[in-house]
Amino acid sequence: MEKSGSRDLAVGLFVLAGLLAVAFLSLRVGGFTLSKPPTITLYASFDEIGGLKARAPVVVSGFRVGEVRRIGLDQNDRARVEMEVDASLRYPTDTAASIMTSGVLGDKYVSLQLGGADELLTHGGTIEWTESALVLERVIGKIIHNASVGEGN
Repeated sequence: MEKSGSRDLAVGLFVLAGLLAVAFLSLRVGGFTLSKPPTITLYASFDEIGGLKARAPVVVSGFRVGEVRRIGLDQNDRARVEMEVDASLRYPTDTAASIMTSGVLGDKYVSLQLGGADELLTHGGTIEWTESALVLERVIGKIIHNASVGEGN
């Protein structure tokens, strides 16, 4: 009888350890951390965001430095992207922001190309130089339209 009780305890501890491991991995995949480095908020406006979503990565030279917080419309009806980025980096006023596609599934992210100006963007600053997302459907549509126009000649 005693042997069965210790076996049940061992199985219970093993199951508990498995559940804790699953919970830990779920939190890590979700991006949960107990401590965050200091961040600043930057804004950029785009003509086309092509499926960019909140929590999308913001990268500099392929290295993640932050994430997209919110997306809305500015006073000119352009997509205004609010980004929370690492405050330890220097963001010159001539920094450029582009919406890029990663992977086969087409996930979107914001890529920052740091400029060389002496003045720096501060918390709440706006990135003036932007490049909108390339929408594949529009490119394919233009190619098909041009091909059909060319066949008529």
